[in-house]
Amino acid sequence: MPGGRLTHDDRRQIAAWLADGLGYAEIGRRLGRPTSTISREVARNGATGAYLADPAQQAAGHRARRRKPGRTAEPVADGQPTEVVRGFVDDFATLLAATGLPRMTARVFVCLLTADGGGLTAADLVRRLQVSPASVSKSIGSLEAMELVVRRPDTGGRRERYLIDDDVWLRAWRADTGAHGEIATAAQRGIEIFGADTTVGTRLATMGRFFARLSEQMSGSTLGQAVAYDGLTVLAALVHAGRPLTLGTLATALGWPRERATAALEAVRRQPALADPLALRTVGPETYSLTTRPDRLSPAQRAALSTASTANL
Repeated sequence: MPGGRLTHDDRRQIAAWLADGLGYAEIGRRLGRPTSTISREVARNGATGAYLADPAQQAAGHRARRRKPGRTAEPVADGQPTEVVRGFVDDFATLLAATGLPRMTARVFVCLLTADGGGLTAADLVRRLQVSPASVSKSIGSLEAMELVVRRPDTGGRRERYLIDDDVWLRAWRADTGAHGEIATAAQRGIEIFGADTTVGTRLATMGRFFARLSEQMSGSTLGQAVAYDGLTVLAALVHAGRPLTLGTLATALGWPRERATAALEAVRRQPALADPLALRTVGPETYSLTTRPDRLSPAQRAALSTASTANL
C-alpha cells in the first residue's frame, strides 16, 4: 500500500528491478513511493553486494521487533529523530537537492528547519543525521554563505547553535528577485548583440521573458510608487521626443535633478513591465531610446511587419 510499510512483494519487485538496472527514482515511481524510501530500504536492509528480497524482509522484521511495542513515537526522542521525522527530512532534502542544492547541505538545512526555536549545535546535527562532523561543517559553511542559517551562542557553553531565523525568507526573496532581474537584463543585451531574428536571439528572448516576468511578480510592490511614476514620465518623454535622449537632456526637459532622472531610468530597468510593450534601450553613453519589447513579437511577426511596411511604401 503506497505510504505504508514495504511488503515482501514490494521487496521482491525492488530486487527484480535493481537487477534489471533501474534506478531508485524509477523504482519509486513504479511503486508509488518517494525515491528516498527506496534508497533507505536498499541501504538499511540490503546485505553486502546485491539487494535480495528475503534477507531484506528478515532484516526489516528484526528491526521492527526491536522497537518497543505500545509506544506512540514522538517527533524527537532523546535528541534523535524518529523514523517519521527522519523520513520527512530525507524526502524534503531530496526535493531541495533537485533544485541544485547539494544533498548533504539540503539534509542539514531541513534538519535545522524542523528543529525547535533554539536551533541545533554541530554535535546535534552529527547525531541526528548520522554523518561526519566534517560534512556538517562544510554544509553549514555553504548555508551561511547563502544567508540561510545564522549562528547564536549556546547558553551555558562554548558551543554555537545554528538556526533559521524569521528573516531568512525575506533575504532569499530579495536576493532571488535581484538575480532574476539581472539575468533578464543580460538576456536583453545578448539579443542586441546577436539580433532578435537569430536563433540565439530567439532563445535569449524566451529566457529573458521568463526571468523578467518572474522578477516582476516577485518584486510586487517593492518599487516605490513615486519612483515608478517618474519612470512612466521618462517613458512618455522618450515617446514624445521620438528620438534618443541623453540623461542630461531628459533631466533638463523634465526640470528634474540628474539623480531623479537616473532613479527613474533605473526603475524602468529593474521592472520592465513599466514599459510594456516597449523596452528601454541604451544606445550610447547615458543615451536612451525605446524599442519594442522582444518577447511581444516573434521573429516571424517582425519579418511580416517589415514586409508589410515595405509594400506600403
